[in-house]
Amino acid sequence: MGVQMNFELMASMMCADYGCLRDEVKNLDKAGIDSFHIDIMDGRYVPNFAMSLNDMRFIRAATDKPLDVHLMVEHPNNTIGIFIENLCEGDTIYIHPEAEYHPSTTLQKIINAGLTPGIAINPGTSVETVHEMLRIVKKVLVMSVNPGNAGQMFLPYVGNKFETLLALKDEMNFEVYWDGACSADKIQKFAPLGVRGFVLGTTLLFGKTKPYAETIKNIRAMKF
Repeated sequence: MGVQMNFELMASMMCADYGCLRDEVKNLDKAGIDSFHIDIMDGRYVPNFAMSLNDMRFIRAATDKPLDVHLMVEHPNNTIGIFIENLCEGDTIYIHPEAEYHPSTTLQKIINAGLTPGIAINPGTSVETVHEMLRIVKKVLVMSVNPGNAGQMFLPYVGNKFETLLALKDEMNFEVYWDGACSADKIQKFAPLGVRGFVLGTTLLFGKTKPYAETIKNIRAMKF
């Protein structure tokens, strides 16, 4: 007999229908999504632009659920204040360590503001290079695709990185999250190993014929 796992589901809002964003947030909220994942891109750190500060503000005002803000920007320390001041306790900010000269300084600002500090790790980033930061963050967002665009293919070698981080998480007190090309089989494999949450985009949630509530219910009903 299967066992039900306890894991978080986050909606990747860059994949939402912006013609009716308020309805999208409301429907996802009612469907039981755990949090809203906000991708902020500057066109420099990644070769794309995604959501804006105003999008983030709008979604923050439209739901009581937490926001997970993923900053794919160069030198986030320069602009971290404008994100912090528009978020609430319980919200998370992820930065990319490579994007900052002194990432721990930026993470400390997030901590001092009462928000949850996180780092995002690109497919080409080794765990060894971020090891010391694992002592101060609460969340590690592992990119299973190269950052910047939705709808990419999963990079299989990233699976080893999850295993490395999962072996460290209890000792260093952080949780591991999955971002990119998240399909049902990935949840079935990695949730039992200890991955705490999964960002859902076009692979599983958005652009489908099923209502969000049905998709989320089916994911939570999976047996492990």
